[in-house]
Amino acid sequence: MKKLEHLVAEKLLKVKAVKLQPANPFTWASGWKSPIYCDNRKTLSYTEVRNFIRTELTRTVMEQFAEVDVIVGVATGAIAQGALVADQMGLPFGYVRSAAKDHGMTNLIEGDIRPGQKVVVVEDLISTGGSSLKAVEALRQAGCEVVGMVAIFTYDFPIANQKFKEAGVRLLTLSNYNAIVEEALNISYIAADEVETLKEWRKDPAKWGLNK
Repeated sequence: MKKLEHLVAEKLLKVKAVKLQPANPFTWASGWKSPIYCDNRKTLSYTEVRNFIRTELTRTVMEQFAEVDVIVGVATGAIAQGALVADQMGLPFGYVRSAAKDHGMTNLIEGDIRPGQKVVVVEDLISTGGSSLKAVEALRQAGCEVVGMVAIFTYDFPIANQKFKEAGVRLLTLSNYNAIVEEALNISYIAADEVETLKEWRKDPAKWGLNK
């Protein structure tokens, strides 16, 4: 039986939420050249995949963060995922914006999130960790206790892992970069000679991008 990280990887590849193009790299918004592109919002359009991810995120929260009071998503990619988890668990839901609104109540955090509540943050994707931890900081400043974060996928960059460690945030993900590469090779999505390219990018994506 496949491990969960490989099952999730298989499903992400199947619905093209994750694409691998070692020979024709993508350009990220940051300017990095990358042989991989991830858009987990695509999973929402496929009922079986959406339900599987909802169930596994919920199971992770229930098993690892049983003391949770409220689920909070990170805008915009994890709003739907977080709401699905909160609904299945029968818990309140809110979300953190990337920036405070410039009108009305100028909210940064949406929903009835109260000081002292124990929060689990839901993310769709972890790259360098910056936006995810910005949401954590906003919740902490609002008086909440962030007990952990769950996400669908992580590139597993060392810089992100270090940031989460320094911030004291426990992060659990359903799948990861190594699992994606292994599963892609297993289902012949990529050729064996492309694996080394994918591994080299993972070591230093910014530097790799300068050579492309």
